[in-house]
Amino acid sequence: MLALTVRPGQQGSSSLRQMAEPHPDEGSLLVQSLVVGLCGTDSEIINGEYGETPTGEDFLVLGHENLGRVLEAPSGSGMSVGDLVVGIVRRPDPEPCTACAAGEWDMCRNGRYTEHGIRGLHGLARERWRAEPDAVVRLSPSVGRLGVLLEPTTIVAKAWEQVERIGKRAFWQPGVVAVTGAGPVGLLAALLGVQRGLSVHVFDRVTAGLKPDLVRSLGATYHSDSLPDSGLRADVLMECTGVPEVVVDAMSNGAPAAIVCLTGVSGPGRRLPLDVGDLNRQAVLGNEVIFGSVNANRRHCEQSTCALAAADPNWMSRLITRTVPLHRYPEAFARQPDDVKVVIDIEAAGQ
Repeated sequence: MLALTVRPGQQGSSSLRQMAEPHPDEGSLLVQSLVVGLCGTDSEIINGEYGETPTGEDFLVLGHENLGRVLEAPSGSGMSVGDLVVGIVRRPDPEPCTACAAGEWDMCRNGRYTEHGIRGLHGLARERWRAEPDAVVRLSPSVGRLGVLLEPTTIVAKAWEQVERIGKRAFWQPGVVAVTGAGPVGLLAALLGVQRGLSVHVFDRVTAGLKPDLVRSLGATYHSDSLPDSGLRADVLMECTGVPEVVVDAMSNGAPAAIVCLTGVSGPGRRLPLDVGDLNRQAVLGNEVIFGSVNANRRHCEQSTCALAAADPNWMSRLITRTVPLHRYPEAFARQPDDVKVVIDIEAAGQ
């Protein structure tokens, strides 16, 4: 079968290759890949910045944002042939830490977790793959190919869950949300904020085109100025860019008792002038919380299935701006001005 692969650490090593069919030892479910979504993580792996092969292999199959259809399912598995499923990206340690053993592998304590298409496990940008039933999440047939958006939705579902848990430390009645970045994660964070009945404001640099329209179509407010220049003081701030200057803006411009969630991953080596004393004073005197959030566990996957089912499918479909056949995968990584979410069609590879 055909797979999209890379040699981690080697820039420009991506290629299509034939590989063996998945072995039954890998899981009792056999799944046909339909589409995989791309994000910055995939680009960084292709650029040789990181990535880790499975033990005994010299290549890594890409693809962590995924959607597939069950081809084989054992009786009693809770799955049926034809079900739409998404493989859970992160898997717990071989000898689980306390968090992994409790099913919260997104909060792994010893760093020995694995991740499909990223770290130690082949990804799902291949025609077929296997998994055990507890390693996938089933979607409603009505979601269709929009199910490829489940994995990025899990990131913000976890972020929102953590925000709400922190908020319950004391009296909390949030009204205003600021989301920095109108990429897929930022737009999905905004969606979940709107679904909670909050006043959502999204900040991005572009002044026209699809992103502002997507935000306004949600019933949210779009800003092309900076968070400080806007004068907005939000109760919840979701930072979804990883841009150091924007991270500092989010940390410095919340309302009293604000909760700031950092979901964007910044590259190291960037130095900024920062008044740490003022930032500390503001956080302490304002009872503010700043925390980071990454990845998700099964609970967040299930929350995300509900969020997708409740979303306007027409709005969701506009997030997917390009679908590229597997054999033309380099086109998917060549960024276009109006790109939001680009996906690679795997199903067509075998036709």
